[in-house]
Amino acid sequence: MKKITQDAGRKSLGTFAPDFAHYNDDILFGENWNNADIDHKTRCIITVVALMSSGITDSSLKYHLENAKRAGVTKKEIAAVITHVGFYAGWPKAWAVFNMAKDVWAEADAAETAMAEHQSKMIFPIGAPNDGFKQYFSGKSYRAPVSKEQVGVFNVTFEPACRNNWHIHHAEKGGGQILICVAGRGWYQAWGEAAVEMTAGDVINIPAGVKHWHGAAKDSWFSHLAVEVPGVNGSNEWLEPVADEEYAKLR
Repeated sequence: MKKITQDAGRKSLGTFAPDFAHYNDDILFGENWNNADIDHKTRCIITVVALMSSGITDSSLKYHLENAKRAGVTKKEIAAVITHVGFYAGWPKAWAVFNMAKDVWAEADAAETAMAEHQSKMIFPIGAPNDGFKQYFSGKSYRAPVSKEQVGVFNVTFEPACRNNWHIHHAEKGGGQILICVAGRGWYQAWGEAAVEMTAGDVINIPAGVKHWHGAAKDSWFSHLAVEVPGVNGSNEWLEPVADEEYAKLR
């Protein structure tokens, strides 16, 4: 997990109350929030519960609601947490926190709607979060197995602006990959060549040994079937992410 840092104390109270600023930035958010005995997501939920129970519904609660969302707390999870705590801490407090949480998770509603609309445009499922490869992707992706016999075929879905790192499919003989776009709009680019736009029905053949990347356009969900071409001693080599400034130039 990325180390949590905080400088709000020094910015706001550094000269007026330097000891408090130190406790806030270095102890509370420095040592306590980086303690690994409780996972980060759980710590975020506990903090929201503590603030809600105390009746605190100012900007600090909004900050910690946003923090919980960034930690992976879903709309359903936060709704369940607030409802549960409401029975013990008070119904008016639950109403107050729900009014803030609705705004914080509003983007999640829009994303879920867009995801459902994308799913309706193709026959293959979006699948589960692609957590096994998330370190090689900028943004969220999903993966659904279509066939694991004879050759591997997976439906890979990218949220808008998501793309994988540059990578190479190695093989002594044969190998490589075939991409078949099934919905949305995306990009494929081989090293040293211009990016190629992909829409439903487009097919990209990628020989072994070619450095490349592929992913969604900035304003569109994107799904393609990834077909693994059989090869001798095949392997994948993951490389650097696609530079943001280069990706931003694609239209």
